Amino acid sequence: MGMLDAMNTTPSRGSSPPHRCRFLAVWLLLGLAACGGGGGNSSEDAAASPGGASSPSTPLATSTEISCGFADFQAEALRLVNARRAVGATCGARGSFAAAPALAWDTQLAQAAYRHSRDMADHDHFSHTGTDGSTLGARVSAAGYAWSGVGENIGAGYGSLQSVVDGWMASDGHCANLMSPGFTQLGLACARNSASSYGLYWTLDLARPQ
Repeated sequence: MGMLDAMNTTPSRGSSPPHRCRFLAVWLLLGLAACGGGGGNSSEDAAASPGGASSPSTPLATSTEISCGFADFQAEALRLVNARRAVGATCGARGSFAAAPALAWDTQLAQAAYRHSRDMADHDHFSHTGTDGSTLGARVSAAGYAWSGVGENIGAGYGSLQSVVDGWMASDGHCANLMSPGFTQLGLACARNSASSYGLYWTLDLARPQ
């Protein structure tokens, strides 16, 4: 079972590493920025302006890199997320969500997600803020995606797509991000580093274009 915001947790020797999740949502409505707080016992706030697209400045990751080698990664990610959205969900304190339209895969969001997962894996880091100080909105814009609303779920230590989606759905804030009818597209990526605390690092970026 996943743990939320356990930022200082270190795996015990001889035991399976714990799981961690966080979520962040940034919405731009009528020029006002608002952001949901984290699930569990702590919260994170952020503000941003609508994201204008910019040209990617780093080489594109391959589908094998983005998927950590899992088979049918894109199709399975869409199946798992959209199956949940199709039936609606109760997200604890965040309330009940009716069935929502299916999300479409976006390559630019997947690239932004991979760069953040790779950063977390390479630096044994777990946060929505990159080790270079980058924010969610800046990363998505840097990938070339012009957004009007953007959200992010991250996780660490989950060994499969099924387990990380299940972990997010069991957490109020992550569940609300996944179920939000305001998002229309997603990109999901993981990065692997056996020398890190959690092994696998996952980032799900959800957005609505301008």
